[in-house]
Amino acid sequence: MKGANNTNYIPNLSYDCVIFGFNGKSLKILILEYHNTGFFALPGGFIRKNQSLKEAVQQGVKERTGLTNVYLDQFQVFGEVDRADSYAMSRILDGSNKNTPENQWMMNRFLTVGHYALINYEEVNPKPDHLSDSIGWYAIDDVPKLMMDHNEIVDKALEVLRNNISEKLIGLNLLPQKFTMKQLQQVFEAILDQKLRRTSFQRKMLSLDILERHEKLFEGKAHKAPYLYSFKQ
Repeated sequence: MKGANNTNYIPNLSYDCVIFGFNGKSLKILILEYHNTGFFALPGGFIRKNQSLKEAVQQGVKERTGLTNVYLDQFQVFGEVDRADSYAMSRILDGSNKNTPENQWMMNRFLTVGHYALINYEEVNPKPDHLSDSIGWYAIDDVPKLMMDHNEIVDKALEVLRNNISEKLIGLNLLPQKFTMKQLQQVFEAILDQKLRRTSFQRKMLSLDILERHEKLFEGKAHKAPYLYSFKQ
């Protein structure tokens, strides 16, 4: 971090974010690869002493995705004694020519606050941070081995996401403003990793009274055109 030192940030506290995206077919997450190391990790960062945790996470997500007004959920603090990996952090700093005395604080033990974000895959041109070679989308089943406890963080985020799929209105940030019932069902199926019966799914969604129905989407035969929906504000 240019100009960063341990006096600018809250000591021993960080955040890591599981950024979920949906491309109409599958659920993916955003993964960083660090310069010259082969290490993969979740997007994360530190919290300045003059900003809130929420502001820090929002800034980090914006820097990696270019998006603002993103749905964020804080789901767990990870604080195991052995989660620190000073060797990996030293390699990361070496790979970016930033292993200097003023950056040694980054190799300390950190408690990290896990968040997940929900974004529309089509709206994002991911950007790596200054320590990373690349950033890209990985299917849930193809997530590489991540550094420290980041795979555990991904697993927990997915568990929380699945448990709150209806209550959190998670489709709000994974779909266009107006969508078909089929598109909504595809989001649920991708997150739950299971097929759902069309009639049962539609009945449940309509019973929740969270959708507003709009005009039909005419693409082929008029009598088969599906209705468009949006989430009620």
